[in-house]
Amino acid sequence: MIFQPVKMLLVERDFEREYGKLQQLEEQTRKLQKDLKKSTDADLAMSKSAVKIPLDLLSNPLCEQDQDLLSMVTALDTAMKRMDAFNQEKVNQIQKTVIEPLKNFGSVFPSLNMAVKRREQALQDYRRLQAKVEKYEEKEKTGPVLAKLHQAREELRPVRENLEAKNRQLLEEMPRFYSSRLDYFQPSFESLIRAQVVYYSEMHKIFGDLTQQLDQPGHSDEQRERENEAKLSELRALSIVADD
Repeated sequence: MIFQPVKMLLVERDFEREYGKLQQLEEQTRKLQKDLKKSTDADLAMSKSAVKIPLDLLSNPLCEQDQDLLSMVTALDTAMKRMDAFNQEKVNQIQKTVIEPLKNFGSVFPSLNMAVKRREQALQDYRRLQAKVEKYEEKEKTGPVLAKLHQAREELRPVRENLEAKNRQLLEEMPRFYSSRLDYFQPSFESLIRAQVVYYSEMHKIFGDLTQQLDQPGHSDEQRERENEAKLSELRALSIVADD
């Protein structure tokens, strides 16, 4: 039986809907993988820069002259190295349990898109031969025309069956593939959250310890700010930095 126009429209509507959802999923997967890679690269760059700051300070002659400053910078250096180690561990976990699964999931789409292209070619072949059949059906039913009509219908039959098979397969498997994303991605997203929780919990401990080492009893942030302003005023009063 040749596809009726209404049936063809319904099949095309269902196909476009399901394939559209997968195209959106492919784009979202690609974007998420890209954003996560940018995020982890930025995290690594941040911690490496943070580690470099106390190293630069330790090489400053001031640290050789002031034991208290040396102790403070050494404590900062230890904290930054601990932070960098935990950050590297977090990034490795995200790479292994989130970014790599995203990459593997995305690698399926080229095969899916190729199957859709083969279906599109089958559809074009069907439409071409269907138009040929309809052309002979509209002509006067002479012997030669009937012979050509019979031949055109015979040519159409396997092409139609091929298209119907591809439609059945894709309309069955595309929704299943789309639904599978939930079970596939949930462990990765749980791992991403755990990695962040562990990292920031450790950061709370590291910087809590650092604060206890650096805090001067009885000094509030406001007091430190006033002291810094007073010292800056003294520096500005020097003739070598005075405005002309």
